[in-house]
Amino acid sequence: MIRINVSSFILLNCSVIIFLMLKRILLYFTRYQTVPGLIRRSLVPGTVIFLVLLTTFILWFPFLFRFENWFGLRIENSNMEYVYKHYDGPLYIVPAKTFYDPAKIEKLNTDIKFPAKYFAAHFPLYPLLMKTVSPILGNLKAMIGVNLLFTVLLAMLFYYFLKIFKLSQKPLLLVFVFLMLPRFLVVRSIGAPESLFMFLTLLSIILFEKEKFLFAGIAGGLATMTKSPGMLLFAAYVLVLAEKYLKTRNFNWKWLSILMIPLGLLLVFIIYGIQYKDFFAYFHSGDNIHLAFPFSVFNFQKNWVGTAWLEDILFYFFLYLFTVIQFKDSKYRSLFYYSLVFFIATTFVQHRDISRYSLPLWPLACISFEKFFTSKKFLIALIILLPAIYMYGWNFMVYNIMPIGEWMPFL
Repeated sequence: MIRINVSSFILLNCSVIIFLMLKRILLYFTRYQTVPGLIRRSLVPGTVIFLVLLTTFILWFPFLFRFENWFGLRIENSNMEYVYKHYDGPLYIVPAKTFYDPAKIEKLNTDIKFPAKYFAAHFPLYPLLMKTVSPILGNLKAMIGVNLLFTVLLAMLFYYFLKIFKLSQKPLLLVFVFLMLPRFLVVRSIGAPESLFMFLTLLSIILFEKEKFLFAGIAGGLATMTKSPGMLLFAAYVLVLAEKYLKTRNFNWKWLSILMIPLGLLLVFIIYGIQYKDFFAYFHSGDNIHLAFPFSVFNFQKNWVGTAWLEDILFYFFLYLFTVIQFKDSKYRSLFYYSLVFFIATTFVQHRDISRYSLPLWPLACISFEKFFTSKKFLIALIILLPAIYMYGWNFMVYNIMPIGEWMPFL
């Protein structure tokens, strides 16, 4: 009974906090008349929703309509199961159904056997949100639906961020570029917490730059309850505030609100302490913490690398390091310090999938290279390469799937 009450309490509070923060954002737009004309008179929100849904539908197309041969790509028993069983989506269903209760995890009897503590690497906010809609949609569709919803919210928030801070003269065009990064196209179309995490991270940065420190801390705390790299926001904010203090020698007690970010991580560990009887279960979750030393990804002998064909990772490192350099003199100091801290952390990741681990840097890269990404020459190249982006996506969707034969534990 205690475990049920704890999960219900956390679920209720997280839902209320997210609702109140979204409400405040809408009130801000309305009160200061920064975007109300767009909301009332333009098609921007509808266009953003259309872009997200259309680009996702195209990626799902061969699976929705059961094509078993798609431009030479063989898809055996083609159906939406390819979307549902894409790594790591189904793994989030386990904490959504059990709330990390080891006895319940054991009873699920899934095809792939993981120790109960393995799921401590899958932080609770995304599973809790899945749980809110699973009575209506079922677990599999809830897994996808929550991701789609927060992809839409992320795209709209990114658009308004560009408008409010005057970061682009072509914000809608930049949103489209943002949505079409090949790895992000796949991640936002399956079961994954990245869109939720990026939404909360970007929301926190916006609020921080507006000096709404309490709400920035709450959003950052929720980001940390979604994925552990949320703590990097805290490190970035500490550096921003330290720089400000050194310049002004004034301390604002409101700055302490950013302590909500590590409190989010503390809450996750408290949940693990109650459920697993192990406060540090995250660190005992198995081979899930892929941090070694800078550029350690370039080692084909490591389990989560497994190949020497890694030149694409160098391009990501170049892109995101250039992003850091571009923000060096930005008046929005959180953009510089967050990109710096996250980039440094990314260089320590020893995993082939650097493109996914570094996704939170992608919106900042879009801003940093806004003129290039919205130029006519780049857009011509992007349009020509759209088929290649989707070919990459379909190929990856068929390849990167969990070997699930029995779906009952996930329903």
